[in-house]
Amino acid sequence: MFQMNQNFKIFLWSLSAALGGFLFGFDTAVISGVEQTLQKLWHLSVFEHGVTVSIALVGTVLGSIIGGIPAEKYGRRTTLFIIAVCYLLSSIGTAYAADWSIFLIFRFLGGIGVGVSSVVAPMYISEIAPAAKRGRLVALFQFNIVFGILMAYLSNYLLGDSGENAWRWMLGVQAVPSVLFVVTTMFIPESPRWLILKRGDIFTARQTLETIDISSAEQIITAIQSQSQNNSSLQFTSLFKVAYRKPVMLAVLFALFNQVSGINAIIYYAPRIFEMAGLGKDSALLSSAGIGLINLISTLIGLTLIDKYGRKMLMYVGSFGLILSLGLVANAFFTNTMGMNVPIYLFLFIAFFGFSQGAVIWVFISEIFPNEVRAYGQALGSFTHWIMAAIIAFTFPYIAETFGGGITFSFFALMMVLQLLFVWKIMPETKGTSLEGVEKVVFAH
Repeated sequence: MFQMNQNFKIFLWSLSAALGGFLFGFDTAVISGVEQTLQKLWHLSVFEHGVTVSIALVGTVLGSIIGGIPAEKYGRRTTLFIIAVCYLLSSIGTAYAADWSIFLIFRFLGGIGVGVSSVVAPMYISEIAPAAKRGRLVALFQFNIVFGILMAYLSNYLLGDSGENAWRWMLGVQAVPSVLFVVTTMFIPESPRWLILKRGDIFTARQTLETIDISSAEQIITAIQSQSQNNSSLQFTSLFKVAYRKPVMLAVLFALFNQVSGINAIIYYAPRIFEMAGLGKDSALLSSAGIGLINLISTLIGLTLIDKYGRKMLMYVGSFGLILSLGLVANAFFTNTMGMNVPIYLFLFIAFFGFSQGAVIWVFISEIFPNEVRAYGQALGSFTHWIMAAIIAFTFPYIAETFGGGITFSFFALMMVLQLLFVWKIMPETKGTSLEGVEKVVFAH
């Protein structure tokens, strides 16, 4: 009974932090249901319309690079609470916005929340999760992102006929999970690793560590204390010392490969890609919904397997699958055999991506850095992810139109060949190892 209650507690703590992922996904996708209405309502120019859609992404990039600062200074729990308040204010502010400028301010605030949550939520979960279950618990964050995206699409559909202020309801409904996030963050414990490193509060940290795993609590406390010497003055720039070169390289390359797979180009521009392949508008939209569902299912499968087979095995299988599926898409464009082939191949791509990169990225980046620089390392990995997402999102329409689908998807396939080499030669396996033990694995690999 104690073990069951203990496991349930840890799951609830992780799920509470992972609500940041749900709101991350919801906030990112909800704009799709209101952007055309807002363009007409406020008579926006093409440039202003672009700013309306992308302002949250600008906030996300900024939030990702600064996210490690409050996490180090005020703690992971306090920062999660701040993120929850940002989401709440953003949902209410955008719903009640009287004009375009007010809307932009609160939409930008939501983007900040997304960026900071991509740093702090996976890191917090990794620091309170038992080593044997860390993969699946941190992967809850990614699963909730995908789930949040689906719920935003469903919410937009259900609220779409609620009158002339339907757009306000679509944006305002996010306040409900935001309030839940605010409340739950008040009842989760602070990261024991942060308590020892930054506050020297071994008593409170021990209570949490004993709840996580009483058999290893003292060993972990000793390991954390041994790392805590001379790190009080560490800053973001400390990441670039020779001592941290290996985890920095791993985080940057992993985040880079995540985006040059083409995932965000496919998520953002799925209807456009399907229309390029010759599908009608209705079929393109239906196929886009299929991508969301497959992404959810495949991420769930990856979540259940990540601790059993390891991060590296999922990435091996995923890399081969991504090379195959992207190669098939490119060949379909080159040979003019597109039609329904392209949606099928892209469904295959999404299945392999969700199973591998989708499930692994936030887990891997959150566990490869030593305790003393984890917040800054997570911020660097997240920033790399988001700045590349922005570059891909902004350049894909031009590249696809200029070079065509064949060359564009061939490039993505080539990048996945390089990812396979990265997994084979450079990526260490981190499953089942304590965070303090992962450091030795990373530097020994």
